[in-house]
Amino acid sequence: MRFRKDARLDSSQVEDYRGRGGGLPGGMPVTLGGGGGLIGIIVLLAFLFLSGGGGGGDLGSLAGQTVGPSGPSGDLSQECQTGADANSREDCRIVAVINSVQAYWSKTLRGYEPTKTRFFDGSIQTGCGAASAAVGPFYCPNDRYVYIDLGFFDQLRSQLGARGGPLAESYVLAHEYGHHVQDLVGTLDSAGHDTGPQGGQVRLELQADCFAGLWVGHAVDTGFIEDLTRQDVADALDAAAAVGDDRIQQRSQGRVSPESWTHGSSEQRQSWFVRGVEGSGPQSCDTFNGRV
Repeated sequence: MRFRKDARLDSSQVEDYRGRGGGLPGGMPVTLGGGGGLIGIIVLLAFLFLSGGGGGGDLGSLAGQTVGPSGPSGDLSQECQTGADANSREDCRIVAVINSVQAYWSKTLRGYEPTKTRFFDGSIQTGCGAASAAVGPFYCPNDRYVYIDLGFFDQLRSQLGARGGPLAESYVLAHEYGHHVQDLVGTLDSAGHDTGPQGGQVRLELQADCFAGLWVGHAVDTGFIEDLTRQDVADALDAAAAVGDDRIQQRSQGRVSPESWTHGSSEQRQSWFVRGVEGSGPQSCDTFNGRV
């Protein structure tokens, strides 16, 4: 996955709170999942839905990666200006991915309203309440921000067993922006809260996976990304499998309990991601009719 060296990045789509210790207005925290609130991609499943135990812990640093300043003086607008910066820096790559994802949705969804991502480390106050790094990346519909501690990508590899890679990390962000799309069109409010392989929460998350795939299938067309290889897509599929409810349950509790699934099995998540990659638009991601 390479970015066009001369692509101009819009760093205003990201706010860098690393090293600042939060400080945003708080609110009533709500649980992860299809009912709204902290809609994280993965990690809190092991804490809230999978009978406790396993996974989690403090997130590690970005091993072997170059990142921007971690204190209040960090200025992404100075560090992340072009695709060349995205090719050499972890945080600039995420900026470029966010730019690309939102460029896709701006062209695809009439009335799309761009939203921002906030980088943080340790913990942060959000419109959905206080959140720690253990929550993993999440979208908060109360303030319409995506939140991520970039150290999560280490955990994706070391604790969840994914190979990692740039597109695997991009899948994580594109999934959360999929929730923003659902918020804009009203799906977050209308989806059922029931769990299980065919439940409303799983259907909501699988649609976000499909939306992530839609972006992947059209990423080069956004003008930010030069090319995606088969290996890139394989890495994203591997990440989708790693965050399946069945895989996380097996790791965290040694057994699989389908009735408590909130995000879908590894097979479901991979399948709907592929449907998105091969799809023509949001109509290819109807997870609310028929079996998923």
